[in-house]
Amino acid sequence: MNKEIQAYNDLQSTEDQEICNLLAGEIDKSLHEAENKIWHRHPVWFLDGNPIVGYSKLKGCVRLMFWSGASFEEEQLKIGTGKFKDASIPYTSVSQINLSDLKRWLEKSREIQWDYKNVVKRKGVLIRLN
Repeated sequence: MNKEIQAYNDLQSTEDQEICNLLAGEIDKSLHEAENKIWHRHPVWFLDGNPIVGYSKLKGCVRLMFWSGASFEEEQLKIGTGKFKDASIPYTSVSQINLSDLKRWLEKSREIQWDYKNVVKRKGVLIRLN
């Protein structure tokens, strides 16, 4: 695991560390070719420079977010409220993580992508890549 991401995980409470470590491990396995780093103060995985998935500690939960998740058509993922195509799911316990759902979402994150990498250059307009 990326040392910066491990350091982020280590700063969390025991329960949240378990959630973060499980998410990071599964994301690394499913998106082994992805670059990963701390971006905007939380762990994010990128394919060809495009943000795909990440998680962050919020008050009361760890939120797993997919940048293009609104297009996954997955009931469990809550669609963001802004103009982007993100969707997320909160976790308060590692037991809430359904690994088969997570693996399916990670596969969809590779197949369904909106171009966040160039959103500033396009003045906020998102274009679907895959």
